[in-house]
Amino acid sequence: MKQKEHSIIISLASNENQEANMERAREQLTQLLTEVHFTSAICTEPVNCSRKEPYLNQLCKGTTALGEGLLCEVLKETEKRLGRTHNEDGIVAIDLDLLQYDNQRHHLRDWERNYVKDLISEL
Repeated sequence: MKQKEHSIIISLASNENQEANMERAREQLTQLLTEVHFTSAICTEPVNCSRKEPYLNQLCKGTTALGEGLLCEVLKETEKRLGRTHNEDGIVAIDLDLLQYDNQRHHLRDWERNYVKDLISEL
């Protein structure tokens, strides 16, 4: 019996070594998900952050058989593997946030950000 595939949208962001970190994250997501599509990447100014380096942002749409909780755990492990730490210096090697799982939206404030509004049409 085939497992149910869930439609998901993930937000990617980095403010350190942006191009390389985003490329590594895309490689990981391509291995993790099926029917993967990435939007273009755009730079944004930091919000509520002590560092002034711009963020590179991108959205990813795909499908997965993973349950929502397990998918979130895998995303957090992927962040750690790619160099993410939760220190106070504002460096974000990579941030992977699950914005939507099937019809359930998460990180509702992110949906109001201009880069999400601008990029969602590319999915």
